[in-house]
Amino acid sequence: MKNIDKKYLKWFVENSMKEDVGEGDHTSNACISADSVSKAKLLVKDHGVIAGIDLSKMIFEYMNEDINFETYKQDGDVVNYGDIAFNIECNSRTLLKTERLVLNTMQRLSGIATISSEFAHEVEGLPVKILDTRKTTPLLRPLEKWAVRIGGCFNYRDGLYDWIMIKDNHVDASGGIANAINKVHKYQKDNKLNLGITVEVRNLVELNEVLDTGGITRIMLDNFELPILKEAVCTIDKRYESEASGGITLQTVRKIAETGVDFISSGALTHSAGILDLSLKIIK
Repeated sequence: MKNIDKKYLKWFVENSMKEDVGEGDHTSNACISADSVSKAKLLVKDHGVIAGIDLSKMIFEYMNEDINFETYKQDGDVVNYGDIAFNIECNSRTLLKTERLVLNTMQRLSGIATISSEFAHEVEGLPVKILDTRKTTPLLRPLEKWAVRIGGCFNYRDGLYDWIMIKDNHVDASGGIANAINKVHKYQKDNKLNLGITVEVRNLVELNEVLDTGGITRIMLDNFELPILKEAVCTIDKRYESEASGGITLQTVRKIAETGVDFISSGALTHSAGILDLSLKIIK
């Protein structure tokens, strides 16, 4: 779980458990003695890339330090139906109380890692990076962006605070592309910032306006048809970074990459990811 803030992880586990357990797991408390110990296996019931094993260990340890956690797979491994990712042995009440948070989180993160790996595979051998977006689940962004990296793709920006992105609404609200860029330069100077600047363009006219204004990092070519996208990349001619965005799918991503763009951003890595079917089963 490198590059994920430890305080965030602690906050995530604490509040997720509070949400689910509340005043107590009455079912387990009623059915199972307080000193009972059980062993369970994390069973994979799907094919994909697994993510969240280290996080699951951390969750179990947070709930009860006295655990035995045996891993058979690592985060980022390709898994198949019938694989066992890990075994966990601990207090039975702790196991059942923690089960749902572990499964919900792992299934979601593994789904993101799986679709990210599929996108990365589609552009293999081409000098392009697939980027995620801010289209993440509120409060789960650090984990979901970690899963994107596990799957072999890359993070764009963590939030509104670490990269400037002038999109169509910013352009329209500020009175045009040149106005928006110039205002950003003044804002950065006034606030002693040195952030990367992406400008979204919708057509070749806007592209040329950006090129005439200059002073940016990257040009986002939004929803360009392939012939126009290729022309736009040639027009930019490496003066600035180029990025394709808008409706990117597994079926179209390679042809888009072959136009020569430096980056392709896709919200699908997170907002369209499914889950990887997993189950935690007690070993009798």
